[in-house]
Amino acid sequence: MRNPTKKDFTSSDLLYFTEHGSGPPLLLVHGLMVTGEMFEPVIKHLASRYRLIVPDLRGHGRSRELPPPYTTEQLASDLALLLDFLDIESTAVLGYSQGGAIAQQLVLDFPNRCSRLVLACTYAFNMATFREKLEGHFVPFLIRILGMDRFAKLVISQGLEQVSKERADWVVKLIAQQDRNLMISAWRETMAFDSRHRLAGLKCPTLVIAGADDEAVPIHHAEMLHAGISGSQLVIVDGADHALIWARPDELLLAVDKFLEGRTDMVSIR
Repeated sequence: MRNPTKKDFTSSDLLYFTEHGSGPPLLLVHGLMVTGEMFEPVIKHLASRYRLIVPDLRGHGRSRELPPPYTTEQLASDLALLLDFLDIESTAVLGYSQGGAIAQQLVLDFPNRCSRLVLACTYAFNMATFREKLEGHFVPFLIRILGMDRFAKLVISQGLEQVSKERADWVVKLIAQQDRNLMISAWRETMAFDSRHRLAGLKCPTLVIAGADDEAVPIHHAEMLHAGISGSQLVIVDGADHALIWARPDELLLAVDKFLEGRTDMVSIR
């Protein structure tokens, strides 16, 4: 494996990104209110097999200077532009949490750009239940009142019980560093995303992976994706929650490795 490289292309319309490893390309798309740094637990392993492209999405981290809108359509277009800049015609894509929604949008809008799709702990429509609608409308209020640091600590206290204190503090820092107003705008765009009627249009091989005990994105979302995407594979990690990538990265990687290698022995990890 070559030493990871880092490119920072200053432009009015190009995302900040880092690049690691060599081999077939793999684009990692992070979730809401964090940055590409969220993939740190899996970078070393994946970079030994793939050329990793890890951007910060528009409005997040080192791409926060890029202006609105923060719609999934715009964020997917940003990713396509980044692939153009890197001369990558087609890549495997892994989207985590809200990053999975953006990954879906990328495949729907630019179907030739994705060779294989991994949707981890994500959804087609995150406002599907009364509880989700209530939380969705309440979160911007909490962010505005608490600020990013206290909001992050509240979220982590409720949702990262399976990770070490050191790792939880690290995630809090990722969230706390984001701009409050930008994150409120991004959250509202997240609420508007709905791919349910377009799932049949996701034609590339797709893996849906979820934690059985995920309360942030409950298991019915994974089941909805699996039912709607023809030929998709579904892996449920028993006992895992939304912090799967941080609490149990080896189990996430086991499923991802098998899928990206084209293996057909995909089973739920119990």
